[in-house]
Amino acid sequence: MNITTRKATLADMKAVRDLVVELAIYEKEPDAVTASLEDYQQDFNNGWFECYLAEEAEQVVGMILYYNTYSTWKGRMLYLEDFVVKQSHRRKGIGKLLFKELFNVAQSKKTRLIKWQVLDWNKPAIEFYKSYQAIIEKEWYNCKIFID
Repeated sequence: MNITTRKATLADMKAVRDLVVELAIYEKEPDAVTASLEDYQQDFNNGWFECYLAEEAEQVVGMILYYNTYSTWKGRMLYLEDFVVKQSHRRKGIGKLLFKELFNVAQSKKTRLIKWQVLDWNKPAIEFYKSYQAIIEKEWYNCKIFID
């Protein structure tokens, strides 16, 4: 297995969106992705998010999608929005390669914190994060409001 990682470009947004759809299916929300390919392209171009991709034989097999945010308590922060490896390529160390890229980005941006969410039933992901000594908070509730 020859896996490489690289920063995503505008030309990669279809592959990125396809991975997000695959993740939504895995998370039992197959119809939840409403952002179009054009939304991805425009928002990527405007700097709303960044991505790193994992590739095998020039085919995208995984990605991390993150953006800059700010913690009033800690300062600069990255938010890991999505982290997905294709089902066919899981348990091959690709997640570790991508997570390492995220840490490299965080260090280069001098951030103090990386935050993300994980579903309580996603035991493989929870164990992966625990192997990095991640703090998994259970006392905070997620809140959201959709603006149409």
